[in-house]
Amino acid sequence: MASDSLKDTRLKTIASILCAGALLASTCFAAGWAGRTLYKWVDAQGVTHYGDQVPPEYAGQEQQIINSQGVVINRVEGQKTPEQLAAEDQKRLDAQQSQNRDHNLLSTYASVQEIERLRDQRLTLLSDQIKVTSQFLEVLNGRLAKLRTASMHFKPYNSDPAAPSMPDQVAEDLVRMGNDIHTQEQNLHAKQSEESKMRNQFESDIQRFKELKGIH
Repeated sequence: MASDSLKDTRLKTIASILCAGALLASTCFAAGWAGRTLYKWVDAQGVTHYGDQVPPEYAGQEQQIINSQGVVINRVEGQKTPEQLAAEDQKRLDAQQSQNRDHNLLSTYASVQEIERLRDQRLTLLSDQIKVTSQFLEVLNGRLAKLRTASMHFKPYNSDPAAPSMPDQVAEDLVRMGNDIHTQEQNLHAKQSEESKMRNQFESDIQRFKELKGIH
């Protein structure tokens, strides 16, 4: 029993000494850095350092400013890469555009029905344009078919040695008709793409309007 009591006494004594040592170290730290700025940074090996100056090679990375009690009181952001800066700019731009969109939706429309009416009007207009372009393409393709039939009477499409050479006017008409058809096909594809995007945009606007208005 006496031996156990002696061991307990020794352990308590050691613990007291360690606590006193820690308190002394803390006090010395506080006294040593009182009124001074202390920086905390991490080197390339991941080791944490403290000091009143950050080495130049680490000046571009994030740093923490610590007071005399060891509490972080401020942070200095590290130097960002061009990619990080570009990503932040894009994030701000997206947020601003989203805010502008919400404002426009609420200031332009009073109900979902108004959005749907405008959607139907614009889609009908585009649908009519697509229809007219498609009909015009049918006419052009018909003319091209007739020109190709006529060109079969001339060289080089006609293998008959006695066949006459193709007149310049016929050749020019074939080229011009092909170009016209190509142009109208591009117009048709553009209108069809615009129609699809417009439909999706209106559906997105309707969904967002419902969210902003709390409509379920």
